[in-house]
Amino acid sequence: MQVRAHVLIKGRVQGVFFRSEIKRRAEDLDTKGWARNLQDGSVEAIFEGQESSVRKIVEFCKKGPSGARVADLTLEWKNYIGEFKDFRIVY
Repeated sequence: MQVRAHVLIKGRVQGVFFRSEIKRRAEDLDTKGWARNLQDGSVEAIFEGQESSVRKIVEFCKKGPSGARVADLTLEWKNYIGEFKDFRIVY
C-alpha cells in the first residue's frame, strides 16, 4: 500500500547532514518527497511510497545520523497523492 507521511523533527538536527542522509535512504528505498530546514532549527519532510519503506525512514528520523540529537518528532499520516518523481532537498 502507498502512503504519505509528514514529519517535523526537532532537536539538534541542522548542520549534522540530516537532510542528506534522509535523501540517501529515501533513494535507496524508492521513496519520494522532500526535506527542508526550517527557521526554528527543525527539519520538515514529506515521504511518499510503499508503507514499509516510509516507516523505515520515519524510524530513522527518530534518531537521525550520528551527531544529531532528536528531541521530538511529530508524525502525521496523510492520503497518498503521488505528486513526486524523486526525493529532493528543498533550500
